[in-house]
Amino acid sequence: MAASAHDLVSLLDLEDLDVDLFRGRQADTDRQRVFGGQVAAQALIAGVRTVEPAYGVHSLHSYFLLPGDTAVPIIYDVERIRDGKSFATRRVVARQHGRPIYYLTASFQREQAGLEHQDVMPDVPGPEQGVDLVDLMRAGGDADADALAKEWAGLEARHLGTSRRGLPEDPAHPARARMWIRIKDRLSDDPVEHLAAFTYASDMSLLGATLAAHDVRPPKIQMASLDHTVWFHRPFRADEWWLYDQASPSASGGRGLALGRIFTQDGTLVATVAQEGLIRPVA
Repeated sequence: MAASAHDLVSLLDLEDLDVDLFRGRQADTDRQRVFGGQVAAQALIAGVRTVEPAYGVHSLHSYFLLPGDTAVPIIYDVERIRDGKSFATRRVVARQHGRPIYYLTASFQREQAGLEHQDVMPDVPGPEQGVDLVDLMRAGGDADADALAKEWAGLEARHLGTSRRGLPEDPAHPARARMWIRIKDRLSDDPVEHLAAFTYASDMSLLGATLAAHDVRPPKIQMASLDHTVWFHRPFRADEWWLYDQASPSASGGRGLALGRIFTQDGTLVATVAQEGLIRPVA
């Protein structure tokens, strides 16, 4: 588990094996499969290690192919797709036991000026008025609550409500969830640390938003992330509170789609996340 910011940064650090080849270690966990945010963040770090510092990541698009084995390290193999004047592209494959378990494509851009606009942050209570997410899961009888408490020990999450409980009624958007999240302890000023730590945390609870319109939860439903996308709009610190404004526009065919807008406390829209996952009822 990553019990502190130091532990999380250490977990997401990679060992250089060869040119464009890296190895990521595993967290001390009782869970049988690797947390999706961990492999996404480690893969992003692998891509960053192969790009000149003048290029910052602005998006990542990825697929979870197989559950990760928590008992063995993950090998990350980076392919340099493109190095242009303004943009660079990297593709990263994560492997265990000789098989791909995860693919990521990341795009990087040199800093440049451009047009500016953004959505307005919704009017929400502050983090101090939220409920600890793990405590809420325990109160609801979630069997994974204790295991996730260890997995997310380096994070703080304050739940504000869902479309069924706590949020204002919005018939146009029947499946919504909101919470504040931050890394518990102070990170360094290295922007890569914040990007990686945020990517780790961005997989936290997102798929749960697809269930917000339905009175069902595990073990009555099987859940697994299928893909994960992040667009980074503006710099921010992952160790300061950010609002995860989540909505699920559709669920069908045993899959649910969730979108998340990330705002800092001053109302700046800093990132957007999208994830589709398996939400298959268990017979």
